[in-house]
Amino acid sequence: MLVHGRVLPAMGESAGLRLPGSIFAVYHAAELLPFALGGLLIAALGALVPAGWAARAQTATALRTE
Repeated sequence: MLVHGRVLPAMGESAGLRLPGSIFAVYHAAELLPFALGGLLIAALGALVPAGWAARAQTATALRTE
């Protein structure tokens, strides 16, 4: 959000445009929280299958597949 707030106005000024404030305030911090939690949930669910395989695999088998 910080980079967006710095880069977008600079791009507009370099093009000779004055961009309205509504372009900068796309999301508020409270609206980004569900996105962050959803990303964490997807990452955790995606890690369960490989973690389950690794927990059941024997050490020698896991080393051979590396």
